Amino acid sequence: MSTPHHPQQNHLLRMLPEGARERVFPHLELMDMPLGHVLYESGSQLKHVYFPTYSIISLLYVMENGASAEIAVVGNEGMVGVALFMGGETTTNRAIVQSAGYAYRLKSALLRQEFSRSGPFQHLLLRYTQALLTQMAQTAVCNRHHTVDQQLCRWLLLSIDRLPSNNLIMTQELIANMLGVRREGVTEAAGKLQSRGLIKYHRGHITVLDRPGLEKDCCECYDVVKVEFDRLLPDIIAS
Repeated sequence: MSTPHHPQQNHLLRMLPEGARERVFPHLELMDMPLGHVLYESGSQLKHVYFPTYSIISLLYVMENGASAEIAVVGNEGMVGVALFMGGETTTNRAIVQSAGYAYRLKSALLRQEFSRSGPFQHLLLRYTQALLTQMAQTAVCNRHHTVDQQLCRWLLLSIDRLPSNNLIMTQELIANMLGVRREGVTEAAGKLQSRGLIKYHRGHITVLDRPGLEKDCCECYDVVKVEFDRLLPDIIAS
């Protein structure tokens, strides 16, 4: 039997006080998030924000020549569309579904209205935004200074942290687009991890078999991001 859907499957929504829940929850729309679905493109007006439950959204920066690189991932710990309450109507990145599932959608006007109350929801979203900025900055450093093997370990750990299982559906081509590297580099890195028993990979299905081993092989970037989320949003991590 499938798990019933509820807004509190998103940790930010679950942390809302009762008054904010009563105002926000009736306006949330449950949305199917198929793999590869684009929520918005760079420069497009943001009409909604998204609170993932069983999906992962990748924020990508796309160059003029079509090359792309991931700058952050958002799952059930957060939301997509922070530009709406940070003073902008658009953003410079693309948001695309990295792992299929579901998310709740809220109209931009309703989010801004709730944010302007200057209450717990505003404080929660600002703390989340700071944690998200840390992830973006650390991703940039990782992509510049660490090996593809280390980047893949970080990416896998961030992904399974945001899913109810250790299974991912993701082709090597898509992973290469996320990391901004050649597909051959991802193939080689995934092969190394599989040969050591850390993951199992077959036809776009990735299963993490040895998380401690993956953490050991990963660079410090994963821990930096996790520690900052723990500090800013301890209730999310503990829940």
